[in-house]
Amino acid sequence: MDKLIHTLTRKYKTNNPFTIAEHLGIHIRFADLGEHTRGIYYSKLRRRFIVINSRLNSHWQRFICAHELAHDRLHRGLNRFFLDKYSFSNANKYERQANRFAVQLILINTNIHSGETIEDFFLKNGVPTEMIKYYTRNS
Repeated sequence: MDKLIHTLTRKYKTNNPFTIAEHLGIHIRFADLGEHTRGIYYSKLRRRFIVINSRLNSHWQRFICAHELAHDRLHRGLNRFFLDKYSFSNANKYERQANRFAVQLILINTNIHSGETIEDFFLKNGVPTEMIKYYTRNS
């Protein structure tokens, strides 16, 4: 995953998930997805889409874009709804991987300053503090 993130950010000269998705030909849409769904990744007729809940603030929208981008890069071809209903596979494993990817992508090339808390570091970089558990020091 680390190598993939470095490759993407080097190739497209950004860690902005919206820009990377655009370069990859992934269509971004915003829609009211209700209270419980933050985003969806799907493909239809060879076109790939990320749909982000329009109710979210800009930091969450960027994080969700990065999360759904992870599904495109790491889990393409897997259907979360199918996994939940018909398989013994742990779909949560893929969600954790996508969260870790999103945290690493957004925080690449940033460091915690001496005396800075992890919460302040996340807030400063626009990453939801709920995602701290997915952060690794080598991110």
